[in-house]
Amino acid sequence: MAVLIIANNPLARYAVLFAAAVFLLAAAQAQPTTPPPPPEMDCNGILLTYNLDRRDKIRPFVAAPDADAQPYSFRATTTVLNSGTRALRSWTLRLTFHHREILVQLDGAVLTSGADLPYNTTADNATSFSGYPQTDLLTPIATAGDLTKIQATLNLVGTLFAGPPPYVPLPSALSLADPSYTCPPAINVSTSTLSTCCVLTPEASANASAGDLDAGRASSYLPRGAGDLVITYDVLQAHETTYLAQVTLENDALLGRLDGWELSWEWLRGEFISSMRGAYPRQVGATDCVYGAQGAFYKGLDFSKVLNCDRKPAVLDLPPSRRGDEDIGGIDHCCRNGTMLPKSVDAAQSKSAFQMEVYKMPPDLNRTKLYAPANFRVSGASPLNPEYACGQPVRVTPTELPDPSGLASTTLALATWQVVCNMTAAPPSKPPSCCVTFSAFYNESVIPCRTCACGCPASPAAACSTTAPSMLLPPYALLMPFERRGREAVWWAGEKRLGVPRPMPCGDSCGVSINWHVATDYAGGWSARATLFNWEGADVAEWFLAVAMEKQAYDGFEQAFTFNATAMGNGTTMILMKGREGFQYLKRESNMSGVDYPVAGKQQSVLLFTKKRSGGGGGIDVVGGDGFPTRVLFNGHECAMPQRIPSSAHRRRLVLLMTTLIVFMSSILLVLSLL
Repeated sequence: MAVLIIANNPLARYAVLFAAAVFLLAAAQAQPTTPPPPPEMDCNGILLTYNLDRRDKIRPFVAAPDADAQPYSFRATTTVLNSGTRALRSWTLRLTFHHREILVQLDGAVLTSGADLPYNTTADNATSFSGYPQTDLLTPIATAGDLTKIQATLNLVGTLFAGPPPYVPLPSALSLADPSYTCPPAINVSTSTLSTCCVLTPEASANASAGDLDAGRASSYLPRGAGDLVITYDVLQAHETTYLAQVTLENDALLGRLDGWELSWEWLRGEFISSMRGAYPRQVGATDCVYGAQGAFYKGLDFSKVLNCDRKPAVLDLPPSRRGDEDIGGIDHCCRNGTMLPKSVDAAQSKSAFQMEVYKMPPDLNRTKLYAPANFRVSGASPLNPEYACGQPVRVTPTELPDPSGLASTTLALATWQVVCNMTAAPPSKPPSCCVTFSAFYNESVIPCRTCACGCPASPAAACSTTAPSMLLPPYALLMPFERRGREAVWWAGEKRLGVPRPMPCGDSCGVSINWHVATDYAGGWSARATLFNWEGADVAEWFLAVAMEKQAYDGFEQAFTFNATAMGNGTTMILMKGREGFQYLKRESNMSGVDYPVAGKQQSVLLFTKKRSGGGGGIDVVGGDGFPTRVLFNGHECAMPQRIPSSAHRRRLVLLMTTLIVFMSSILLVLSLL
């Protein structure tokens, strides 16, 4: 009936049409509008564009005086377009945000630092993004202008804090991280769009190809990088749904040591680990696969035999007892409980490796579709291990692997990525783990480790001062624990007429101490004795010691008699020492028969120096201080140094006395000869 009334009534029809128009207009206004494409810059290089697609006010709502603190959700699109004549490999983009942006979601790239989302961009001056999965942008010439091969798009979702519209919050800078390119300041090509054109530097342009018509990878890989720790991800075999990967860790730090390494990464394309040799995951299980997309796709796969389905697996090295295990061992450079020594100490133990079979997910079901995981992280089990910051994987020349049959030939990996990690600076609050004492043949006292050198006790006793200077010691007191050493220090102070602070100073709290003793000094050379004391409750395996000397002393180093020692060179003045075969372990603290206190594990060696290389001794003053190291590192960790060296005043007094005595005796003999 209502339909008939409307159909027969012209006014009713107009009213319905008007209402429909109003409804459609309101619906159109409610829908987010897609901004028109920005005008294209005239760019014959790498065109970078940032476009703020939309922002929406979110709670909590902020009153007018604090309008700049109002949170908004935002969506932005960043494009990297190669309009030049040189392929852009492993592109990395930098955005400088200045509205306290918090990134919640990324698509088309990953954070170069490997940080987790949500990510607060105020942590860095500029936020760096590495392309993933499209890491390389070819040239328009080599691809006939195919946008899918020359352009990458990064979609951002996050939160920012800014004033109300019409103000448009945009980044303050937009650039490439590639040093081969220079990027002028970005300009506004529209109210919501920033853009800049990056061009090759003159130096890079001189080395660039004329047209880069060869889009193949054979001549276009990035050079391999260098760092404190380098991770290589090699694909050895590839199938439609799986591939075999070998992961190699190499310790390239000069003196850095890693114990009990743990390696993790993030699968970004649904991959999972079927099996592994040479290492094992911290968590074994396939629950995430069974209840996820992997279980829905691989319906016939027995997931009870799948090793790990974590999106962020954590992998550990195997113990030495599993090295010969045919099921999970048998890989070169595996199975050392995660210990990696520097190459300068032992090149054979500076590398770790393992292999794993990886299952892929659609749309990567092709043997040529290979992607390395991202966001690698490495850490050590010991609190003394350094902390590392790792970059994102970079495609490099395929690794040359020795022929498994033993023939004099090499096999190339199908694909290779490299991850470079560098040690981060230790926080100032982290105390040393070792300290150094000084002594010399010309002074009866030992300069001890300074008070609280490795940290103060949590609740020092009333008689313990954390600021009083440490007290001189008799040499034999170095063999005693601090509780017993304090008593000897008081007695020594009485013998030598030295002051005794009240309250007494606290101990050094160091697990390892090193005594450097200047033993002799003569016309042609001099000698020193290095003694290591382990006050910890565990043996120190594969220890090494590095001492930095003044140039004159370093040049005169000859040999060590009990340790393996060598001058490191490479622009350093360090002498590297380690235990000889059978003495690689610095034993723990233990009780010895005949004494009523625990005794430290101890090793020592005499080092011989010559003065011939320093101008016959004219350029070195051993007694004046040149015979003492300026830095000492134990297992790669910086040790706390004494605040002074032994005084030679006692020796000078002895020399003066002997000289006076000789003059006196000579005078008597002269008088007697005249009688």
